[in-house]
Amino acid sequence: MIGLVETAPAELVQKARAALGNRNLVLVGLMGAGKSAIGRLVAQQLSVPFIDSDHEIERVSRMSISDLFAAYGEEEFRALESRVMKRLLKSGPRVVSTGGGAFINERTRRHIKRGGLTIWLKADLDVLWERVNKRDTRPLLKTENPRQTLENLMNARYPIYAEADLTVQSRDVRKELVADEVLAAIAATAGNKI
Repeated sequence: MIGLVETAPAELVQKARAALGNRNLVLVGLMGAGKSAIGRLVAQQLSVPFIDSDHEIERVSRMSISDLFAAYGEEEFRALESRVMKRLLKSGPRVVSTGGGAFINERTRRHIKRGGLTIWLKADLDVLWERVNKRDTRPLLKTENPRQTLENLMNARYPIYAEADLTVQSRDVRKELVADEVLAAIAATAGNKI
């Protein structure tokens, strides 16, 4: 199996797909939690489309997230993000990865909660820092002490991310393992009113 992407057991995938039904699966969490990487794998396993909301925002605005922040500020960016999320979640099923601040915005959070099943990919500071400090494309980390800024974001946002329907720990393991844990968390909701 060298070089091949491992797939989740068929029974797990079937249970997760049945539990999801026609709902969207929305991944929330801080930058670096793995929302896009895990989201792509889960979407592939479930045979549903994957959408990265940040890429969709860049597509419709024809600007990068960094340029949007610089030109219009965070408040205008969040308003655009909210409109895009509302549109993305009108139909399903699909897997949607969100930007780190999307679920923090109250209006966007309401759209997300109405639009599908939410999973918080929760990660420790060291894991997040290891993943995000390699690139300087994170507008919120363009500070004098970006690691401290990231920790401050964790402290402020983790209580809000905890409102997600489910939580899966993102850590320094193969992403296929975390994707399987996401599928298991979805499958476990079968018959529940989540």
